[in-house]
Amino acid sequence: QVQLVESGGGLVQAGGSLRLSCAASGRTFSSIAVGWFRQVPGKEREFVAAISWNGGRTVYADSVKGRFTISRDNAKNTVYLQMNSLKAEDTAVYYCAAAKTWLSGSSRYEYDYWGQGTQVTVSS
Repeated sequence: QVQLVESGGGLVQAGGSLRLSCAASGRTFSSIAVGWFRQVPGKEREFVAAISWNGGRTVYADSVKGRFTISRDNAKNTVYLQMNSLKAEDTAVYYCAAAKTWLSGSSRYEYDYWGQGTQVTVSS
């Protein structure tokens, strides 16, 4: 079992930056892949970024490539999502998720555990 807690969300102006954190406890953190997804009301949860268990592989949605960076610190059981050059369309609830097995990293159906989410609001 893995418990995930997101933090770092908030209100920011367009062009600004935020860093989200996903703190994990439970199962050995260093053996699991972690992804970030986001969701707005009335829409499906969409993939943002993912990182493999050792950080050796990362994948990003086209919409955030070049602006967002995912990283992890296994010593702190934490995964980060650095978000730069934020746009109004980045506004959503952001969720981190953990997968016991890395497949593509981008499908929400690969993930076994989910956090409660953190709100990110970008004002234009």
